[in-house]
Amino acid sequence: MPTRILIMLLSLLVLLPGARATPPANKLAQAAAHTLRTHVLAEAAWALQQAPVTVTASTSPRSAGGPHDFFSEGDYWWPDPQNPAGPYVQRDGQTNPANFTAHRLAMIRFSRIVGALASAYKLTGDERYVRHALLHLRAWFLDSATRMNPSLLYAQAISGRFTGRGIGIIDTIQLLEVAQGVLVMQAAKGFGAEDLAGIKGWFGQYLSWLTTHPYGKDEMNAANNHGTCWAMQVAAFARLTGNQELLSFCRERYKTVLLPTQMAPNGSFPLETKRTKPYGYSLFNLDAMTMLCQILSDQTDNLWAYQMPDGRGIRRGIEYLYPFVVNKSAWPFAHDVMYWDNWPVAQPFLVLGAVQFGNKDWLATWQRLDHAPQVEEVVRNLPVRNPIIWLN
Repeated sequence: MPTRILIMLLSLLVLLPGARATPPANKLAQAAAHTLRTHVLAEAAWALQQAPVTVTASTSPRSAGGPHDFFSEGDYWWPDPQNPAGPYVQRDGQTNPANFTAHRLAMIRFSRIVGALASAYKLTGDERYVRHALLHLRAWFLDSATRMNPSLLYAQAISGRFTGRGIGIIDTIQLLEVAQGVLVMQAAKGFGAEDLAGIKGWFGQYLSWLTTHPYGKDEMNAANNHGTCWAMQVAAFARLTGNQELLSFCRERYKTVLLPTQMAPNGSFPLETKRTKPYGYSLFNLDAMTMLCQILSDQTDNLWAYQMPDGRGIRRGIEYLYPFVVNKSAWPFAHDVMYWDNWPVAQPFLVLGAVQFGNKDWLATWQRLDHAPQVEEVVRNLPVRNPIIWLN
């Protein structure tokens, strides 16, 4: 059969009723990058004007740590009306606006700056973005006057109860895109070997603390999104530092602990849906599991394709939650006690899942959603705000 006729027949076959072509993943990645380009370059222009601000710029009298220690307070803990000078009491899901948040906000700002500069560098190859990112990276990790200690002893403290808790480790999810940004920029001419070694050394020390300190072990064993976010951080920092042992550990933990204990057969997350913010927490946990698949998948172990015998896997999780992203009014659980109206935004599971599985609908939905949320609670629960640095 002549080649020309064979091609015509194949073309007709593609167009037969019921036939559905899957767009190449790289085409969807290109579409995602095109969607973000204007926003990224505007963010990077802003970032180029910003001076470093680290944990040493502000302190709280309630912190038991020193000027180089990250400090935050438990979100849902308030003064006791019956004993105002006594230990705080919990109001689950209701954030206390009087909490100390300066260090958390500084780290979010740091993540936003490095993520924007790394994204712009990836798009343009312009090394001025790398040079400015290094000013911030040195301030946070290398400069003895301004650096943060590579530990989290005083995070999510509770007045009158705890000077810090393992649960506070979730605060450093904001370093996820910092680590990824370093990976994207490290081959640039202006990224010196000494700086790179020092930054990776800081993350290596933090990894050691995360995996050996009782707070780290407590968070690793947390049953809900906290356990997922511990693994997500360890995976990202291990990839930056080349720690293959921890990368293997996180892969196995995803398969044998996180997926089987957190995802129901239908793809939902029962440990999140029973809480006071079931919608926001479900989005957040799916984002974190998606990032585990993105960070940990390699040529020999593809977590995107991994499924349990009953079909549970990341694709089922996205397929379950996607209809409630498109139509939130169909959500079958209670409304979140706070911030119900502020979700969803441009969730990373939509764009990364779309690219991996060739799903144009997921990408189109992501394109329509808010890529620059301003609500503080939303921003801090959206640690991946720069998909360009995660797309191949």
